[in-house]
Amino acid sequence: MWRAARSVVPAGHLDAAGCNVPTDRVLDAVVAHLRLERERGGYAAVPDLTASRSALAALVGAGPADVAFLESGTAAMAALLGGWRLPPGSRVGYARTEYGSTLMLLHRLAARRGWRLVELPVDGTARLDPEGVRARLAAGLDLVIVSHIGSHHGVVQPAAEIGALCRAAGVPFVLDVCQSLGHVEVRGTDASAYVGTSRKWLAGPRGVGFLIVPGLTPAMDAPAPTLSGHLWEEPPRTEEVPGRTRESVPVPGAARYESSEGAIAGRIGLGTAVLEFHEAGPSELHAHLADLGRTARGLLDGAGGWRVAEPLGEPSALVTLRPPPGDTAERAAARAADASLLVGVVPTARAPLHLREPVLRVSPPPGTPLETLHALARVLAR
Repeated sequence: MWRAARSVVPAGHLDAAGCNVPTDRVLDAVVAHLRLERERGGYAAVPDLTASRSALAALVGAGPADVAFLESGTAAMAALLGGWRLPPGSRVGYARTEYGSTLMLLHRLAARRGWRLVELPVDGTARLDPEGVRARLAAGLDLVIVSHIGSHHGVVQPAAEIGALCRAAGVPFVLDVCQSLGHVEVRGTDASAYVGTSRKWLAGPRGVGFLIVPGLTPAMDAPAPTLSGHLWEEPPRTEEVPGRTRESVPVPGAARYESSEGAIAGRIGLGTAVLEFHEAGPSELHAHLADLGRTARGLLDGAGGWRVAEPLGEPSALVTLRPPPGDTAERAAARAADASLLVGVVPTARAPLHLREPVLRVSPPPGTPLETLHALARVLAR
């Protein structure tokens, strides 16, 4: 069904974690809106995206008012943390497996605002240790940030356990679902906010990211006000107070993070992709992707001396491999391309505290033929 919905798929596509392949229906929805904008004018063609917001929010157990569209997952994280009014001295927990751009953002905000960064403990497989997190919470944390699945490593973090610990401690919990939404179950994690992107496992178009913020508090706002997300507060009914100026206040819900100026056609494409995901059956797709991942690890581990980095039975379809002596991820990806196989290379900058060398990333989309994985094993063996 996944293949039939796409009239064109790159040969040997094994890079769903990088950029997945939208369906014909998604492509048609994007192009149709671009045509509509040309025919009517961009503002006259603005659609009602409530159904898209509802479908996306349902994947985490939230509501449509909790959804804001941005241009990427990185932009969504920057908007969320950049406007969060945490006081100086606040302690922010993160793991050494965190995504590189999020680490950059945290270090910059910590330096400018006086936040203290606290590393959360992980075990030998780079999985967060819930008991260690419990201890860090008991010692005092004001915010916890976790990537559900890393860009560089297919380990699924125990997000539901971490979320429960944070709720019990009264600490906000931010979950990066860029590599997990559409891939593994996210409902039940009950995060305060979710940061995600369109182009990976949801198979939407590039250039669209999102925030889902069911746990909005008065301390949470966009880093910069916009006319679409904020209002000028009403002037006093009595005569003006000398020296008093009006101030902007955010609109209700996650709309405060969203700009009306964006790739509207891309947002429509993402909404279409999410509706298709619901129609296909999230639980069935999650189980299928977990099976694909386990199959890929079993076939690829040891091929030509390459070793899988995560546990072989990990329930994800994001597979990373460390090179043997004398080979590199870049060379292997080039050999794969010569064999019409599309895989990814993850540089150390994606996870500078965890990766020691670039790794080869294999992320088969649904319906990947077994022969494609065998063909990659033969490439690695060479």
